[in-house]
Amino acid sequence: MTHTVLGAGGATLAVRTAGDRTAPPIVFVHGWAQSSRCWAAQFADPVLAAAHHLIAVDLRGHGESDIPDTGYDDPAVWAEDLAAVLAFAGAPAVVVGWSYGGLVITDYVRDRGCADLAAIVLVGAITEIGKGHPGGRPGPAMVAALPAAFAEDLAVAVPAVASLTVAMTAEPAPGALAQAWLGDTLRVPPAVRKALFRRDVGSGDVLAGITAPTTVVHGTADVVVEPAGAEYAAGKIPGATLRWFSGVGHAPFAERVDEFNGVLRQAALAAEGRKG
Repeated sequence: MTHTVLGAGGATLAVRTAGDRTAPPIVFVHGWAQSSRCWAAQFADPVLAAAHHLIAVDLRGHGESDIPDTGYDDPAVWAEDLAAVLAFAGAPAVVVGWSYGGLVITDYVRDRGCADLAAIVLVGAITEIGKGHPGGRPGPAMVAALPAAFAEDLAVAVPAVASLTVAMTAEPAPGALAQAWLGDTLRVPPAVRKALFRRDVGSGDVLAGITAPTTVVHGTADVVVEPAGAEYAAGKIPGATLRWFSGVGHAPFAERVDEFNGVLRQAALAAEGRKG
């Protein structure tokens, strides 16, 4: 099912849901220039759906959500947007952030703390952005795709976005999946794709203050976000668990579905045990 919530500045955010509405919620936050559809394999898992209320948001400027002119470089805006989704979910919730989604979660923690977060799962995530910040170093595939991926000219943007999409996984992704990812990226306006990078944010102090149980998941073959960023986050967040997916690229949730969904179940169980 698809619902809407109101984020910062009254922006309408599309929210996709599945599973048991009365069960503990898991909130999914996608990455740069993607959409809630990237979590299809998690929404299709009958075990997850039976035990949890699954909620995936289209970030502002993405998917079915509104495309405001501003707010993409403001941590407080991202925090307010995620707070609206958590309120819809019924906090506290396990929150899962892929790639840029990890930065959105970090923005939320910076602004709102961890009281409404039952647990955090960072997946191929950045927690910082900008030159010299170790928690946000792009991998070679991302470096090669920029700035062409921001171009208004389709002839320039499409080859860059296509090469980046192919590089998302260590092994070739099924054609339909790769084309869906490509389409979602191109659906995001070029100005929004660019605005998401118009930030310079360090988060060492924010990560050190996280009190929610945190699992950091990263593929050893990720060429989109440097694996060193996972080591940085796990080293800063008190008690964080670092889970390497050997030989996996930037999308563990699509490349190793059963293993990744098992990590989610473990994180949710740990969160429930902590509440008890």
